[in-house]
Order: sequence, then structure tokens, then C-alpha cells
Amino acid sequence: MILKEFRAYIHETLSGIYPNTEIDSFFYILIEEKLNLQRIDTFLKSDYLINDDYLSELKSIIKRLKKEEPIQYILKKTSFYGLPFIVDENTLIPRPETEELVAWAIEEARKISKYNAEKLSIIDIGTGSGCIPISMAKHLPEASIFGIDISKKALKIATENALLNNVTIHFFEIDILQTHTLPQQFNIIVSNPPYVRELEKVEIKNNVLQNEPHLALFVANDNPLVFYKKIANLAKKFLTKEGVLFFEINQYLEKETVKMLEKKGFENIELRKDLFGNYRMIKCQLSE
Repeated sequence: MILKEFRAYIHETLSGIYPNTEIDSFFYILIEEKLNLQRIDTFLKSDYLINDDYLSELKSIIKRLKKEEPIQYILKKTSFYGLPFIVDENTLIPRPETEELVAWAIEEARKISKYNAEKLSIIDIGTGSGCIPISMAKHLPEASIFGIDISKKALKIATENALLNNVTIHFFEIDILQTHTLPQQFNIIVSNPPYVRELEKVEIKNNVLQNEPHLALFVANDNPLVFYKKIANLAKKFLTKEGVLFFEINQYLEKETVKMLEKKGFENIELRKDLFGNYRMIKCQLSE
């Protein structure tokens, strides 16, 4: 099969499951990953002959895509904040809106560091693949950065990702809902905890619903802020005097999240919209 035939084949096989733009995206990712070809080669080398071994591997991947398995899990890799990350079924696939949360937290960390003689300390709660603390570590090399998660398997991937990106992160296996302590005091606490209510499952695409870890995604309808309440309580004890708490939040629960934080004694509460125009991030500090 030549390259232009393969492009027709992938469209024919996946049509009706994914939009054409996404199928094209799969095509470009696969030819780059498996054939070492670039997008321009679609035109310059349209008659490029794919040998049988590579073709067999590509068809196997397309079968998995047809079952709506995420391409990031198939290839065991993704990128986040311009960095490479290993991902598998034990970790969420990092989202673009989380990159915005990271950018905001780095911006704030630099402000704190400017007026603070002590070494900056940061913790990410529910770290998954480690994308948040690792990205922050690359831009804040002098900071002491921690990541905690309930999943031993996720922490194994996070540790591999720290090595891949040549940063030091202190990882701990902790069930945040059961713990009453954190490893130390922190200038910044950041978290992208589970926040999708069971009732919102109907909005979730099959490739997410059937593949990504539910433990990291869903919360009960009757207590959707369970993780936020617990982390806020811990922040009251383990956030430094001028420290900052950051959350990624459920876009439908921004008012409830603000009220909860106000009730717990936080101030300077600021909501931010993501690139899609939804309130997905919040920053706050403890009142004096």
C-alpha cells in the first residue's frame, strides 16, 4: 500500500466514528511516529511504499482506534506544556485547559519567589501522570516540588515521566480523602481532582468513558466537591501565610466552589475561563 492509499484507508475505516479533521490528525501522527514522515510528505511522497511490517502495525493501531481507544494510550505517549509524557490506562490524558492552570500557577510562583528568600515549595494533589508538577519543575528549577496520588500505578508512570524530563519530584502514595496531613508546608497547593458528576457521563465521549481511569474522573452527584472540601481543609493547615491554592474546577460548579472556599475562610478568590470560554480554574488565598 502506498501513502495516499493508506490515507484513504484510514478515512474509510474510521469514517462515522470520528470527524474527518480528527482522522487526518491520526494519519499525520501515525506517519510521523511509525514511518518518520512529515505532513508535507503527504504531497511530496504520496507514492511512498509502506512495507508489509509497518502496514501490519498501522492496521493494528487503526483497529484499536476503531474501538475508540485513545491514540495517546495506543502510542503510550502524549505532550503537555511542550514536554513529552508517558501515559497509559492508569493515568488521565492531560488536557489543554490544564496547561492554562499550570501557566497561571507558574506565574504566581514566580511572584512569590521574588519576594520570598526561602526555597519555594509546591505540591500537586492527585498528580496522575505527573504533568502538573513536572511542567512546573521545568520552569521553576529552584523549587522543591511534590506530587501525591492514591494510585501506585499512576505514581510509577509519574516517576518515569520525571526521569524522562530530567526533573526531581518528591512523589508520595496518599489517599487524600483519608489523610490528615501533608509532607510539609507549601507556598503553592495545586490540584486537578476528580470533578465530573455521574450525571455528566452522558456528555463524555466514549474514548474517555471507556478507557480513562474513572477513579480520576468521577464523583457522586450528591457530593461533587468532596475533594475540593478536603483539599481546602488541608490547605488551611499546610499553606504558608501568603501561599496560594489553585484548582481546576467543574465548569458547572464554579459558584458552588467559590461559596465553599469563602465559607472555609479563603479570600482573593479569582476565577478564570479556559480557552473554550468556560470557568475552569480558580485561585485563592487564606484570609489573614
